[in-house]
Amino acid sequence: MAKWVRACHIDDFRTGYLFRHKRREYAIFKLEDGVYCLDNVCSHEYSPLAEGMVLDGDVFCPKHGSRFDVRTGAVKDYPATRPVRTFETRVEENGDIYIQVR
Repeated sequence: MAKWVRACHIDDFRTGYLFRHKRREYAIFKLEDGVYCLDNVCSHEYSPLAEGMVLDGDVFCPKHGSRFDVRTGAVKDYPATRPVRTFETRVEENGDIYIQVR
């Protein structure tokens, strides 16, 4: 069953943020059009996406350069061939960011 969990505050980071919850890592990204959350692990080989460079709505894996759409998790460049999982987010009026965990 999915539930909403507070991850951080909108002012806690500029672009990318690592959130850990129950042995799972989530990468939270702040773009001009909203806040998005992906599984923190690159689908090609373990590498933390929260540490990757974000450019034009894409995050680049810091290990091998795979590129993923921050909004959808879709692969946009090799060597990854599988998308990464996305998680619904919401930002409260007070700036708290919640993600829906499963």
